[in-house]
This record gives sequence, structure tokens and C-alpha cells, in this order.
Amino acid sequence: MSRTQKQPDDGGEAPDRQGRGAGSAVQSVDRAVSVLEILARLGEAGVTEIADELEVHKSTASRLLGVLENRGLVTQAKDRGKYYLGAGVLRLAGSAAVRLDISQEGVPVCRELADELGETVNIAVLDDDAAVNIMQARGAASVTAQNWLGRRTPLHATSSGKVLLAHLPPTLREGLLARPLPRFTERTITGTGALRGELEAVVERGYAFALEELELGLAATAAPVRAHDGKVIGAISVSGPVYRLDPDRLPDLAKRTVAAAGDLSRRMGYGF
Repeated sequence: MSRTQKQPDDGGEAPDRQGRGAGSAVQSVDRAVSVLEILARLGEAGVTEIADELEVHKSTASRLLGVLENRGLVTQAKDRGKYYLGAGVLRLAGSAAVRLDISQEGVPVCRELADELGETVNIAVLDDDAAVNIMQARGAASVTAQNWLGRRTPLHATSSGKVLLAHLPPTLREGLLARPLPRFTERTITGTGALRGELEAVVERGYAFALEELELGLAATAAPVRAHDGKVIGAISVSGPVYRLDPDRLPDLAKRTVAAAGDLSRRMGYGF
């Protein structure tokens, strides 16, 4: 298509039963991503430049930029009328970078801890209202353990989840505590008051326990991982069957987990 033959604004597809072109929405998303890629490549660009790059009318380019600007993904330089990538892109990229960095830096830490204790070691990060495990290492005693990698687990019923929940800003934490707390076993904490007390203890002692609160027969302990600014960005947990991780052994495992979390925190820039 030549640049003088502009694409139609409706995406060129027939409307569906709701009166909208299903393909048009997909095309709009594709164009919006293309705008971000153009600005990443050029540094900054005006409406005309972006319209030419996309081979669309200026009105279409202007609407796309308006939506992206409203979401903070692009910013307009008022004195020049040019657009450049906004802070929203940095926020999204920063979130992805944290997950990537903590996962990569956590590999040697988790493997060493798993080898030392013989149990399963995970790194979890907050994912909206759940903890998601992004890295896992298995010790010699956990060869038959289930795979937790990529699994989202409830915050109130897991050791990692309690760590992440305990260190959230109060407003966010209270918002999550206001939601129903599902029961998974008879040991699951479902009372808001009781959970608040548990979270206070997590902060005070520096680690969390979960003893058959998510699954019968499963025990775990977790400690916080901090970024360079001190913010808790993840949790390292050690989990295994209750016959190996009994109440007498858990405190010692917790201390070792705290030490490993401290090591990973230093790798993430904390304390420097």
C-alpha cells in the first residue's frame, strides 16, 4: 500500500452482531503497539510522522496518541507538539524487569538453599491478589514434590503470600483483607482479625509459616526479598511435607530462609 492510500479508520472489516468490527479492535491494538515501537525507535515524533509510519490518516494517529496519553504511555512536549514515551512504559517495564532480575539472581541462591536443606525452594512475587511462583529449585528429598512454578497461590494461606501481604502499603493490604478469605483446610486462617495478627507477627519476626493451611500435609516457611530501596519485591520459601517440616524443625529452616533472602536482597542492591 502506498502512503497516499490511507487505511480506513474502521479497519476495513464488516461489523459483527454488536455493530462493531471484531477485527477493528485487534487492528487498533496492533496500531497502538506500533506507535510505542515508533517512539522507541525515533525518540519523539509528531502526529504527521506517526500517521505516515502507520500509513493511516492523521485523525487516526491522533486518536491513538490520545488514548496512549490518557494511560500515561506517551507524553506530549507542549512546546514542540512532539510525542515521546511516557512514564507508564517505564512502570510496566520496571515491573517486568523486577520479575526477570529476581528470577535470574535467585537461581544460585535457591539452588544452594535447596541443596543444603534437601527441600523445595521457591521465589514468589505479588500478582494482583495472589502470589505467583517464578523460580523453583528442588532438593534431594523433594524429587517427588509437585511443581509450583508458575502457580498462583492465595496470599492468606501460604507462607510466601503472608510475607507479600504483610509488607504491602496499609491501604492495599486492607483492600485485600476486605475480600472473602476462602478456606482450603481446617487450618486456613479465614478471620480478618486473626490474619492481621498473623501478618503483624510476620513483620516482627521477619518470616512467615504456613502449616497445612493450603493443603493437608504441606508445610512451608518464607522470608522477604527486598530491592535496593528496601521495598519487599518477593519472597523465598522452603516447603515440604509436614513429617519432615514439623514444628520443631521449622524455626531452624526459617532462619536459613531468612539468610538466603538476605543474600538475594543484597544481589538486588539492598544494603548498598
